[in-house]
Amino acid sequence: MPTATSNTVTSNRVHAILVVRPDGRTPAAFHLKRTLAALREQTRPVDILTIVVCGGDDHLFEIADAAGAEFVFRAGASTAYAAATALVAPRLDGDAVWLLAQDTAPEPDALARLAGALELSPSVAFVAPKLVRWDDRTEIVSLGVGMTRFGRTVGLADDELDQGQHDAREDVLGADVRGILVRADAWKRLGGLDRGLSGADEGLDLGVRARLAGGRVSLVPSALVATAGDGVAGLPTPLTPQRQRRAVYAQRVAQLHRRLVYAPAVVAPLHWLTILPLALWRSIVDLARKQPGRIAAEWAAAAVAVVRLVPVWRARRHLAHTRTGSWAQVAPLRTTRGELRERLDDDPEVMLGGHRRSDLRFFAGGAAWLVLAALAVSVAAFPALLAWPVLGGGALQPLATTVGQLWDDAMYGQRALGIDTIGPADPFAAVVAVLGSLWAWAPSRALVLLWVLALPLAALGGWFAATRVTERASLRLLGGAVWALSPTLLVALTQGRPTGVILHLLLPWLFYAGAVAHRSWAGAGAASILLAGVVATAPSLAPAMLVVWVGAVLAAVILRAGRGVARLIWTLIPSAALALPLVWNALANGQAWSLVADPGVPWAGPQVAADAAGRALLAAGIPTPDLAGWATILPDGPTWWVPLLTVPLALLALAAPLTQRWAAGIVLLVVTALGLGTAFAAVGISVAFAQSITVPLWPGAGLSLAWLGGLGGALVALDAGLAPRVALVRGVAAALVFVAAVALAVPSLTAFTRGVATIADGPASTLPAFVAAEGREDPDVGTIVLTPQADAGVAAQVVWGASETIGGQTTLLSTRTEPTPQDDELAKLAADLVTPSSEDVVGQLAARGVGFILLAPSTQPETDAARTMRLSAMTALGQRDTLVVVGDTAKGELWRVVDEIEPRAEEAASVSILGRWIAFGQLAIFGIALLLAVPTAASIREARRTPRVVGPHWQEGR
Repeated sequence: MPTATSNTVTSNRVHAILVVRPDGRTPAAFHLKRTLAALREQTRPVDILTIVVCGGDDHLFEIADAAGAEFVFRAGASTAYAAATALVAPRLDGDAVWLLAQDTAPEPDALARLAGALELSPSVAFVAPKLVRWDDRTEIVSLGVGMTRFGRTVGLADDELDQGQHDAREDVLGADVRGILVRADAWKRLGGLDRGLSGADEGLDLGVRARLAGGRVSLVPSALVATAGDGVAGLPTPLTPQRQRRAVYAQRVAQLHRRLVYAPAVVAPLHWLTILPLALWRSIVDLARKQPGRIAAEWAAAAVAVVRLVPVWRARRHLAHTRTGSWAQVAPLRTTRGELRERLDDDPEVMLGGHRRSDLRFFAGGAAWLVLAALAVSVAAFPALLAWPVLGGGALQPLATTVGQLWDDAMYGQRALGIDTIGPADPFAAVVAVLGSLWAWAPSRALVLLWVLALPLAALGGWFAATRVTERASLRLLGGAVWALSPTLLVALTQGRPTGVILHLLLPWLFYAGAVAHRSWAGAGAASILLAGVVATAPSLAPAMLVVWVGAVLAAVILRAGRGVARLIWTLIPSAALALPLVWNALANGQAWSLVADPGVPWAGPQVAADAAGRALLAAGIPTPDLAGWATILPDGPTWWVPLLTVPLALLALAAPLTQRWAAGIVLLVVTALGLGTAFAAVGISVAFAQSITVPLWPGAGLSLAWLGGLGGALVALDAGLAPRVALVRGVAAALVFVAAVALAVPSLTAFTRGVATIADGPASTLPAFVAAEGREDPDVGTIVLTPQADAGVAAQVVWGASETIGGQTTLLSTRTEPTPQDDELAKLAADLVTPSSEDVVGQLAARGVGFILLAPSTQPETDAARTMRLSAMTALGQRDTLVVVGDTAKGELWRVVDEIEPRAEEAASVSILGRWIAFGQLAIFGIALLLAVPTAASIREARRTPRVVGPHWQEGR
């Protein structure tokens, strides 16, 4: 500890060290000239000035050389601030050292106030000024630095508006190194700045060591030093992602270095051993905190801390030589958990005039009543559903009976259909597994509940999506109601299309999260999961989604200078990870078109014709040829007016680009066009087969996307520019849209009551009860299902387990256009089974693990050729001694194989290992996405500083 002397500091010499390194965005010469001018204007002049120029051009050196400094040094461009100040040590002269950089311009009285404070307090090792913004002295950059118990650095007043609220604070643990005035004897005794800190926490570390040496650190708030955050001293202002990563790296290196230096000798090795495991844990925490950009810097800092032990040893030895006190002297100045929480809860942006988000008003705005009303409509439209354990009809089938089987169907490996089909699962199987896991004790019941809750969930999703478009409660309610009443959802509910229902429920949430994915990691994480679900449920939408994604990335690059591009890139990664195995398999087998096939049960159902009339219906948002059901209600009446019901919505959507929010209107109009384009293309494409029937793509997926864009555009028009001075016009237009949506929904909402809905009380299994009972005990029980076809042929399929299931379906089989050796084998087995004169093939079935033969009924109405084939097959099967007739069941005629059944062939070890690695990679990626998506207190605070409505005006660039 320096001893007091009778001489005052102001009468002694001050040696200023000015370090220059041109590594900022602004030319170093500009900042250096202002700093030198500020030094010349000091009311208490500097006695000795030493300038160290680290790199730079000759012009910069000439400026430094012409400043009248006593010494000017040239050093390497990579020289750090601590190393640069160490170069001056042999020539150090004076009683105090003033540490400056090219971007630290002191006010004229700064040195006088600092020197006076140092004179009045002989026990103070160094004093620190108040650092303020280079261009705004009313905003504090730094005024004192604290440290938590675990070594975390805490700025005591960083980024606050200067209202004098901290001017009474004097005694602190440390301070920002820029502008501090240090007693020369304390500087020499402490050995200057620790070069192992990598440019961060240098003032804090110097303060800690000064405390342990018996000195103090004091603040002088009246001494102002302006800093641009662009120089070699201190951390750079994080204006760019590169600077942010650099700051994170430097802070973490400094923290780990200090931890190894400060720890007792016995504990230091333990700290060293935990560096890498701690980096893994902190990476997970960074993901949960929506800060994935810190992970690379975290691991880089950990790697440096592990190998750089010489600076730690040197710093520990020096600390042991200078330390005279205990850590108890430091403890009172540590930042407590309560102080840290209070600091984190501050909202400086709001205090400085930033944005504060308005309340959501879910209850006050009527959203809760909307959801309840939709639930009441759902119960009235489907009154018997709650009594059904399983849904059937259309493209519906049971789900697997256990959660384990649900997730087995979602993994790479043996498929539940085919003799020995091995390959990737459809991504939709993962969606089905998630849905079934929500009702784990009876997974098929989850599908029933989804049907009952579809309308209220759609209303809820539509309402939340509308909050990204408008602040008006009435328009949000309109958005939720019209989305729930859209024809695509209601047709999917009545026809039994689970992919259509799930897609319609996911799309508004994708819009809600994706609209802010560029500005929020929480939004990007949620959008990435939802996008994966959307593409898995409706692969035909993948091209449209890719166009939207590319447009968003280009907009971020052009309008936001690249900010948010990393978040947008992430939104695509989970979708790619989920689809990659199937994409790889399809491309390797020349089946690229199979990738757009609708997943789940192949079912054609009523289809809109691929002609002008059919496309006119699609343009009106109607996915069925019966005019959304009005043709059945009015079989002989006029129905020309039905497509016109969507005209009010379409006109409003077309008017959206003409409003003040034209940018949002154009984007939503593009989304509408992409959806309609997808629907138009879908009706002309057939890539899947249901036995001998081709199955076209369902256009409803594209229409759901078009409905989302059109509805969003209509809300923009109603909110932003449609007769702003005439509220009556806005109300009439909104009423027309609502009334038209209700009228269009009437046939579908009454279809169940009128008995024309396709959905029905489904069977627990698609196989006879005898087989289902054995299949529930042994999922490897095989059944070959033979179905006579209208053209006198027979379709054959092998089903493993208790039933065909939605999750067990695979496009590997339903889209195959070229037979494989397994297909040839199955065809030969089927032909031999239904041919009386053929040799016995039952033994071959038994060797394959197939124990049952089911002759299923023909598709109704049964043709003469199909009836003849069915009777011939029954005769052939009944004559085989190796088969036992189980009986005539509701699912068809069933026979059991008498021969000993061999176990189903196990998948190869390589297949199992590959499946595990694929599952591990996908789970890891989705785990990261979940960590990003789950909101935290910090992400919620950040979200409150941004508008909920996206793109209020084009000037905002949001």
